[in-house]
Amino acid sequence: MVPKSETRFIRLNLITIVVTLLLILAGGIVRSTGSGMGCPDWPKCFDQYIPPTSVTQLPPDYKEKYVAERVAKNERFAKTLDKMGKGHLADSIRHDESILVPETFNAAKTWTEYINRLMGATTGFLLLGLVVFSFTYKGKAKRIIVLSLLNLVVVGFQAWLGSIVVSTNLMPWIVTVHMLLALVILGILVYTYNYAQQLHKQETVIMGKLVWLKALILLSIVLSIIQIVLGTEVREAIDAISKQMLYNGRSTWVAKVGNIFSYHRDLAMLVLILNIVVYKIVKDKFSGKATALRVGSSIGIVLIIQIVTGLLLSNLALPPYAQAMHILFSTLLFSLQYYLYLLVYGTSTYNQRD
Repeated sequence: MVPKSETRFIRLNLITIVVTLLLILAGGIVRSTGSGMGCPDWPKCFDQYIPPTSVTQLPPDYKEKYVAERVAKNERFAKTLDKMGKGHLADSIRHDESILVPETFNAAKTWTEYINRLMGATTGFLLLGLVVFSFTYKGKAKRIIVLSLLNLVVVGFQAWLGSIVVSTNLMPWIVTVHMLLALVILGILVYTYNYAQQLHKQETVIMGKLVWLKALILLSIVLSIIQIVLGTEVREAIDAISKQMLYNGRSTWVAKVGNIFSYHRDLAMLVLILNIVVYKIVKDKFSGKATALRVGSSIGIVLIIQIVTGLLLSNLALPPYAQAMHILFSTLLFSLQYYLYLLVYGTSTYNQRD
């Protein structure tokens, strides 16, 4: 029987995974609606804990004020990059003229970004709660405590990086790192959830070797991460093109992206084929109500949704709702693939000698 304290940790862990995915959805909505600079400062929004609803609530010189603060913050960040030996990145920040362009107040965009930040704060508190609850494993599974503490540190760094994303006016490479860190947070959460569950589950034993299945799942995870990075770069290219065209001719933006979009589209087919192979092997190896089989089926459903949203994006001039869903399900796919890998990795095998 699972102790109540451990059940509480497992439930909170699952809730945190769901909320983190919802946070990524909120971030996708922010990105797809162009609300990333809805709040020009951080952690407050227009220097207020509850953002304004009208431009009349702001001082006349608010544009100049926040541009000046942004430039000063970017200079501090650039100096940090210089010390790390990343002078070229520091120079790219210092010479980015888009940082000097003030943002005009838009209540809808401001509150979209503000809600995203509230989701981020909620996720942070949940991760803090996980750290507290993780000490129930002090005598039997210290790695859960260590990983929970590590995740709290990572999310703290992620919050700081979020402030840099704002101050650098959504500089592309920083946005990509921000996205990859979200995957790290999810990965740790999935690992601690699975590990805590397996402490009280009977070991699954199946016939035959699982070396190839493990390798294929691992490859599918790597390809999914590459796809997420490529997708982020496609989005960044779209942002640049839309600005150049003054946000006109939306239906032509995808065609102007170039090779990066072709790579993203073609790799999607490889991801699909690989996951079909993985599902076939999982179906052959596991049976009945095995968790691995259910997760494999869920991966199939998520892939279908990913393909549909991808087709909507490329053929319907990038509808914002499809962008947000595409980001959400790409990270959900990664989470399920990693969970499947952990389940298969923890499965024992035997050889039939008859």
